[in-house]
Amino acid sequence: MSPLAVGGPELFIGTGTDYVALVRPELDPADPGVRRAADEAGVTPEELAGPGDTWAVLFEQDGEGDGFELPGVRDAEPAAFARQLRDQLAAASGPFTVDGGAVLRLDAHPSGADAYTFTAHITPPDDAETPLTVRTGPVPVAGLLADLDAFLGSLA
Repeated sequence: MSPLAVGGPELFIGTGTDYVALVRPELDPADPGVRRAADEAGVTPEELAGPGDTWAVLFEQDGEGDGFELPGVRDAEPAAFARQLRDQLAAASGPFTVDGGAVLRLDAHPSGADAYTFTAHITPPDDAETPLTVRTGPVPVAGLLADLDAFLGSLA
């Protein structure tokens, strides 16, 4: 289960302290901070919240984390990444790689009978010179498959 609470679709891969996540945050127009920001901007809270259609990559490694937006990414791209990861997890018995394009590549390695560890290679779109690497602890396959199904269902 994800430690994030973004209100929109999210795919969390990792542990509580070492993870990578694809998220499409949604602002709640009823949130006091959103209402205050909308008032300051001279728009309604619903206008400020908008449709929540900007995807982001969030990550954390050893307590240090950050994230960045993915402008122009449509739901189909994170969905394709999730389907590819799901298919590989369901069929694999050894290491595999899921390519998420220029921004994200995920290398998976078995960790015990029913878990995988992941190495996420992340390249922020505005800083192609500084790729980042996040290594997770063991992630149970059954739990990740359930999370992938929920994520794909949220995009349907």
